[in-house]
Formats: sequence, structure tokens, C-alpha cells
Amino acid sequence: MHDAFNVPNVISFIRLALIPLFLWLVFGPQEYGWAGVLLGVIGATDWIDGHIARRYNQVTELGKFLDPLADRVAVVVAVIAGLVVGVLPAWFAIALIVRELVIGAGAIYGWFNGVTKLDVRFLGKAATLALYVSVAAFYMGVGFSVDWIVWLAYLFGIPGLIMYYWVAVQYLGDMQKAITESK
Repeated sequence: MHDAFNVPNVISFIRLALIPLFLWLVFGPQEYGWAGVLLGVIGATDWIDGHIARRYNQVTELGKFLDPLADRVAVVVAVIAGLVVGVLPAWFAIALIVRELVIGAGAIYGWFNGVTKLDVRFLGKAATLALYVSVAAFYMGVGFSVDWIVWLAYLFGIPGLIMYYWVAVQYLGDMQKAITESK
């Protein structure tokens, strides 16, 4: 089954569709704890859709686009919203936003130079997992007023941030290599 409406792609669509609900929880009733739980669900289903796609041979080009799109959109939205409402430490949120802007600029530069795909690195997946846990934990810790969850957010967030920047350097190197090889 290789059509666009396979189970992994439907899960990715659902993940994207849950982002407005997350925003409503943050800016509507200001239920930061439940927004964090929802972000955790969005992050957990990232692993689930990829596992199903690989295990049942349902990997599609659409899925290769949707899965990282859902990750990037969910993380960026959660970080910006967390910065705006004060759930995330400003230094942490700004560091994540700067990294996303650099990677986005690199992707645009690569696209204009004929690069349409880079291989995903394990370190990138590990960093994304750590940051999903961290950002969701900040929301839950602040929203439910539980200090140990906030400490858990730091425990995952600081190493996740370091990995995120390290893998950004690797991706930018991969991009430059791909551009050089395409000429």
C-alpha cells in the first residue's frame, strides 16, 4: 500500500491537525499543562507513524515530507507560543528559534542550488525527541505547578539543545557536500 492515504500519512495529518487545538489550549483557556500533554501526544505519534511506515512498507514521498513538516511546525509553534506566554525560559526558546531559522535558511539555499533531500541523521531524531520531551515538560510543569517536571524539562532540554546545534552543523555540512556534488 503506497498511496497517500495510508495509516502513517493519516497519523501525520492528524498530528498537523492537532496543532490548532494546542494553540487554543495555550491562548484560549490557558491550560498549559494540558497543552503539554497534547504536545507529548503529537511527539509520541511521530515515532508511531515512522515505525508503522517502515514496518509495513508504507513509506511514501508524501510521508517523507509530512512527517518532518509536522515535527517542525509542532516544535516551532510550541516554542514561539511558550516564549509568548512565558512557559519556556526565554534563552531556551530563542536558542531553538535561532537554530530553526539557520536550518531553514540552509534548506532554502540548498533548494535554490538543486538539493531536494538530505538523509536524516540519528542524532537529529534523538535531539528532536529530547526537545519534544523538554518543551512538553515545561508546559506540563508550569501548567500543573509541578517543580520536578520543570527540572525534567531542563534535564532533557539542555542536552537536546546541544545535540540540536551539533546536528545542525552536520546537516549544513551535508548540504554543502550535496551542492558541491550536484555541480
